Amino acid sequence: MSSIDVREILRSTEPPEKRPRRGDDHLGGFDEKENGVAEGATPSVDDVLAAIESAEETPPVDEHSVKQLILQLEKRILKNREMRIKYADEPHKFMESEMELNVAIQEMHMIATQPDLYELLVQHGAVESILQLLVHENTDIVAAVVNLLQELTDVETLGESEEGAAALVDALLSGQLIGTLVQSIERMNETVKDESDAVHNALAIVENVLDFRSETADLCVNQGLQTWLLKRIAQKGAFDGNKLYSSELLGMVLLGAESARKSLTEKIDGIDVLLRALASYKRHDPSSQDEREYMENLFDALCAALMFAPNRQKFLDGEGLQLMNLMLRERKQSRESALKVLDYATTGPEGGNNCDKFVEILGLRTLFPLLMRTPAKAKRKDTSPDEHEEHVCAVVSSLLRSCSESNRERVISKFVEQDHAKVDRLVELHFKYSERVRKVQAKQKPALTPAAADQQYVDKLDGGLFTLQLVALVLAEVCINGAHSCRDRASKLLNMKGGSLNQVKDVLIEYMDNLGPEATKEKERANNLIAKLVQ
Repeated sequence: MSSIDVREILRSTEPPEKRPRRGDDHLGGFDEKENGVAEGATPSVDDVLAAIESAEETPPVDEHSVKQLILQLEKRILKNREMRIKYADEPHKFMESEMELNVAIQEMHMIATQPDLYELLVQHGAVESILQLLVHENTDIVAAVVNLLQELTDVETLGESEEGAAALVDALLSGQLIGTLVQSIERMNETVKDESDAVHNALAIVENVLDFRSETADLCVNQGLQTWLLKRIAQKGAFDGNKLYSSELLGMVLLGAESARKSLTEKIDGIDVLLRALASYKRHDPSSQDEREYMENLFDALCAALMFAPNRQKFLDGEGLQLMNLMLRERKQSRESALKVLDYATTGPEGGNNCDKFVEILGLRTLFPLLMRTPAKAKRKDTSPDEHEEHVCAVVSSLLRSCSESNRERVISKFVEQDHAKVDRLVELHFKYSERVRKVQAKQKPALTPAAADQQYVDKLDGGLFTLQLVALVLAEVCINGAHSCRDRASKLLNMKGGSLNQVKDVLIEYMDNLGPEATKEKERANNLIAKLVQ
């Protein structure tokens, strides 16, 4: 079959760019050139009025015009299909029908201004036709359709009409939108700018639909998008916008669907992909702000993956602990996020193996300096000193809860070193977060319903109670199972500031009372700590 490049011809029929996509720096507005105003000049009143009159001449988009646009699109699709079949080996003979089809697609953009009319697209079968065009032989047609869908599903547009938006999104998802998009972007050559833009627009469609229907995350797994995202992240080559967008979407899918976390290592070892992608940042910082965002997206995706307990063993097998420990030592931009990953990897009973391994690779030498000194906020926007202290205390608490007896003793012995400096630090954190919780409580009114009481407890957790509970758990473990000098030191410091170990006990009681019914072992542990702490 002979071939002919109709790219330039089709491109000449494309309309001016629509609303800016995510990440665009330009702003839409009055087009000076098209309205006869010199570039850089200020338009006169007459120019503005002329532009308004010109805009008013454009016929309004109503039910009749939408039906006409749909009918025109269907006719152009049918004609193009017939011409392609009839002249399969003579592309120049179906070129005109391809151009007409492209024009019809561009004119459909008018409907994006009236989302209340989206139901007509569903009722008249236009959604099915649009989805069929996503697998058109000509990738320029595919790119045009992707651009149309991106505008139709724009978050702001969908928010203007809930009924119309719901009808469109439901019809798209019923028509296997995600799977069809995956087929389309797999055909794209991202070294070609137009096709690279089409991939970006396709990912934007998925993000729009995810924002509107969070359960779409499961479809992203079942219809192959998660696998494509992992491959795109693992793809070698220069960093670009589509790799950044892929990392962002992967994090959204993993966070939004349990099925995504469960299937992460089925077709491709997703944990290994994430660790390999992050390995380049253990000794080198990202070269740009976008690349830094990409790195943080990878960390967030890894944290979401570790929420599924079996993935913590995959993380251990992939030497994830060693990588995080190196990042903590190097003091690069990846340091704080590595600490967060370490928190997720060691949490819960399923993190026990990671806890023991962390001690065995001499991770305590890295961890406890982070406990003793909280890094300054500096210019970081992705974390805070409070988050740093929360993650450090969470890791130490996990080590004391889940390590084997010998490794647990190694952790506790650290609190005797340097004249009990780490005990002093725990008492300092105890008073810091006790004061924060007190301020939150002072603003709360008496709860009149159980739901209100639950919300107040959540507000206190957000206000510092969660970290205070972690500090109390660590302090209780050290006082009970450590040397007598640790208990004496803690009691002395607490008493000097008008407190006592009873304050720590009260925090643990509230913690135990609010544990869920499934946390039987943790309740038993907390109860034992309370009983022994006050003896």
